[in-house]
Amino acid sequence: MKRYASRITNWSLPSAFRSFNFFWVDKRYRNFGSKTAEDLINGEEVNDKDKGNQVSDMLIDSFGRKHSYLRISLTERCNLRCQYCMPAEGVELTPSPQLLTHREIIRLSDLFVTSGVEKIRLTGGEPTVRKDIQDICLDLSNIKGLKNLAITTNGITLARKLPLLKQCGVTNLNISLDTLVPSKFEFMTRRKGHHKVIESINAAIDLGYNPVKVNCVVMRGFNDDEMCDFVDLTREKPINVRFIEFMPFDGNVWNVKNSCHEKIPALKRLHDHPTETAKNFQIDGHAGTVSFVTSMTEHFCAGCNRLRLLADGNLKVCLFGPSEVSLRDPLRSGAGDDVLREIIGAAVKRKKAAHAGMFDIAKTANRPMIHIGG
Repeated sequence: MKRYASRITNWSLPSAFRSFNFFWVDKRYRNFGSKTAEDLINGEEVNDKDKGNQVSDMLIDSFGRKHSYLRISLTERCNLRCQYCMPAEGVELTPSPQLLTHREIIRLSDLFVTSGVEKIRLTGGEPTVRKDIQDICLDLSNIKGLKNLAITTNGITLARKLPLLKQCGVTNLNISLDTLVPSKFEFMTRRKGHHKVIESINAAIDLGYNPVKVNCVVMRGFNDDEMCDFVDLTREKPINVRFIEFMPFDGNVWNVKNSCHEKIPALKRLHDHPTETAKNFQIDGHAGTVSFVTSMTEHFCAGCNRLRLLADGNLKVCLFGPSEVSLRDPLRSGAGDDVLREIIGAAVKRKKAAHAGMFDIAKTANRPMIHIGG
């Protein structure tokens, strides 16, 4: 299996380096999108960002948690069909007119950032399939107070788009890869493209991203035998392998972190930020790190600082909770910032102390992950 791991560290630079448009918009936002991502090719730079704003009461829930991190789903569409995310026949997607437009995304993002959000992560579906992603990133990166602009992607089309995305202000990357074996990849995703993901990981490293985060959903009996090979990726390269617990809903839950630590006792615990979702480790002498996202066996609800804006404009305060509130509808009805802040603040105040746990979550009506966003 190590021969698959070595391919990531040895591959050369990828070849990439050789209608419904009605919206209400305040006059302050009329210029968003007037400068395109392609302007950067001619030498224009992204403006420097301020250092951020104090978190307002709008983003503080009844348990005192401050929400400074917003995940935005740009699209429900994806170029893979991962078995744990989408049925083979697909799902019914939200009609395009009901999805947030470029300007609506920027307007709402500006509202969140001026209220204290410091980090925005773009998700999907697959965010890179959205044609205007570079322009969205450019406008987001110019919002004063935003410190980090991240993308979670499956890496299929990332390599050729990444140089411009970096110029447009993308500061952090998470690339999903659940197996180092191409045949397993095709089985899990129902598509070819393993080599393209590897290419994207190398492209990110060559462009200076440090660390390049690699998300791996660990499934017992499918890819848990590859955990040591994934850890080996961190030996020479600035890769942060992030093992994510698979939620089976059938009682077959097991602690991924403990299982990996038994196989690799050299892993040493690092200091974690209070709002960190992962438990972080490193092997002495390795360039990269290893993390475990244990949302079921060791949940991190007490330090949660995340909110989600879905592609259709619904705000979701907890990934595992069914509650949603529309920001799109009042926005398109002409609501001003004060009204939007009241809606957001009320939703945040209703956030529960913790999710219901695996078995209750399985019984709860919730939308498919392709609708919610990664």
